Amino acid sequence: MHDIVSVGHLCIDSISLPNKDTPFIVLGGSATYASFAARRLDARVAVVSKVGGDFPSAYLWWLRQEGVDLSGVLKVEDAPTTRFELKYSSNLSDRVLQLKSKAPPITVADLPTSLKAGIIHIAPIASEVSFEVAESLRSSADILSFDPQGLVRVFSENGTVTLGRLTDKRVLSLIDIYKSSLSELQAVTGVSDVSSAIKSIHAHGVRIVIITLGVNGAIVSVEDTVHEVPAYKSQKVVDPTGAGDAFIGGFLAEYVRGEDCSWCAYIGSAAASLVVEGIGPTFFGDQGEIYKRARLLCEKEIRE
Repeated sequence: MHDIVSVGHLCIDSISLPNKDTPFIVLGGSATYASFAARRLDARVAVVSKVGGDFPSAYLWWLRQEGVDLSGVLKVEDAPTTRFELKYSSNLSDRVLQLKSKAPPITVADLPTSLKAGIIHIAPIASEVSFEVAESLRSSADILSFDPQGLVRVFSENGTVTLGRLTDKRVLSLIDIYKSSLSELQAVTGVSDVSSAIKSIHAHGVRIVIITLGVNGAIVSVEDTVHEVPAYKSQKVVDPTGAGDAFIGGFLAEYVRGEDCSWCAYIGSAAASLVVEGIGPTFFGDQGEIYKRARLLCEKEIRE
């Protein structure tokens, strides 16, 4: 039995950063970042995904070397892999996201029959997970976690990404933990006020709502208790891609062990602060550094 299984497309990202002449081509996808962060904390992780024939074998080797179980990854030789192009602004605070190709969706038939996990994290990036798949996953996990980003993305004819509404909200009634950015929360709920939007997610029966706020940290709402989690100030910010996914990967790795939500959030913040110090999913620090940064955040909160 795995601690955490992430379900969503592995992808190939082309990341254009300011002051760099050429883009970086790297392994991407929410499932990648969440899994790597959780592995740094010794969680037993697996990925359920679909990739195309163009997906590099080197990426699969890399994931396996990191200890990620890929038995649930299907390679469709005559289909493309999901690819995104990310172009960041000069201050790294904004980006233009463009879908270049998309792998086939994940179906109920694609799910491993023996799938069991403490937590299953549903993390679509390009509308590849349906309600029927989420419903099937519900019976395979003690806890179901959900990041809606891939279900609220709207793709123009040329692939440019904007945010739209969550068209099928039935998935919210299945989950225990919700995580998204603020803009995605507002897209999912149609509510601009943060407090009211969080309450509307809880109203579906969701126990924990996590809203990542970039350099402003995160909000973690557990039933009626709201905790504002500070961001750990990174030594340098090279590439902000995947910070929110590293946050939830760290959070879930501690939560599955029964840790307090506040501590899980400090761990998530610490994990996010490390991933942005490298390009793509290439730097997550080590377990000791994650715990060190989390303790510093915790001590700071106590002092204040």
